[in-house]
Amino acid sequence: MSNFPEEWRFELGIYVKKIVDWLTTNLGGIFEAVSSVILWFMIYVEDFLLWLPWWLVIAAVFILSWRYISKLAAVLFPLLLFLIGTFGYWDLMMYTLAIILTSVLISILLGIPVGILMAYSRLTESFMRPVLDFMQTMPSMVYLIPAMMLFGMGKVPAVFATTVYAIPPVIRLTNLAIRQVSKEMVEAAASFGSSPWQILSKVQLPQAMPTIMAGINQTTMMALAMVVIASMVGAKGLGMEVLISLNRIDVARGFEAGLGIVILAIIIDRLSQGIARRYKVNEES
Repeated sequence: MSNFPEEWRFELGIYVKKIVDWLTTNLGGIFEAVSSVILWFMIYVEDFLLWLPWWLVIAAVFILSWRYISKLAAVLFPLLLFLIGTFGYWDLMMYTLAIILTSVLISILLGIPVGILMAYSRLTESFMRPVLDFMQTMPSMVYLIPAMMLFGMGKVPAVFATTVYAIPPVIRLTNLAIRQVSKEMVEAAASFGSSPWQILSKVQLPQAMPTIMAGINQTTMMALAMVVIASMVGAKGLGMEVLISLNRIDVARGFEAGLGIVILAIIIDRLSQGIARRYKVNEES
């Protein structure tokens, strides 16, 4: 009596596998085209980041930190980046940054329109809420399974899994931001003859942008949290070094690679928050 009855077993995973098999068989050309575009963009981003002189990247972080954060950060962050270079991980950091930038860009291009649609349609919001809940609660490693089945191994499945895991915050906060725009402002714009597109582009989006920027910040941090998981499908970067060190029980190598990820996360987080705060101040003034 203590065991669950075997005859009531329902193997849902079999049907999910059949769906994925059907997608790969009937829509394989579409996935190959998407994979080619993402790979093309990734290669250009990686080549550009690797082409940049290390001192120029550090100088850019210094200038951005001085302007958007504080003088202390302007001194500390370049030193921390220099520290990653002394570990021998500069190129791997650029590979990691390329995955993050590509995933965040795709999340923005897809997430903001979906968030706007949710703000305008209660039906869409009712449908998307449980979908976003599912995406945020599903263990991140699970996303690698359909990613590998649809796109194989390498950079593209890493970007796909990272995007699926990281996109919910920008969708949620875009929806929230548009809904929080003052109805009086929207009605005033409509009374002056503004079209729905003009109301959205000239009233709602500018007012909602600080909150949307916060969503982009959260999406970026979630993308960073996926770098180690993404390395399991063959994506180069700091996450791969962490995975190798785990397999070999190499504490020194794992500590340096892990510290590099932490440093990169802190710098990106503080810079994006600083830019968002400056944007909000400019909007309010």
